[in-house]
Amino acid sequence: MSTRRSRTSQLTEDEINNLISKLQALLPQLEQRRNNGMVAPSKILKETCSYIRKLHREMDELSERLTTLLDNMEISSADAQLLRTLLLQ
Repeated sequence: MSTRRSRTSQLTEDEINNLISKLQALLPQLEQRRNNGMVAPSKILKETCSYIRKLHREMDELSERLTTLLDNMEISSADAQLLRTLLLQ
């Protein structure tokens, strides 16, 4: 059974290339280079990881800024809870 599972979970080369192309299209810095020529798949994967880390840092910074702003505002606990609920959606 494990042999059967591993065969069905393996990706074909075409599927991998398709996924790499989709990742490249999502990365602003690589999308520009895409039109100029081929970008190595390893470069695309490295850039994807870097971009995700950058987005996480930005999200953390924005979260901290929002927390600071909310702490400095005089709002009711019900309004604060509503705001948190909306932001978590």
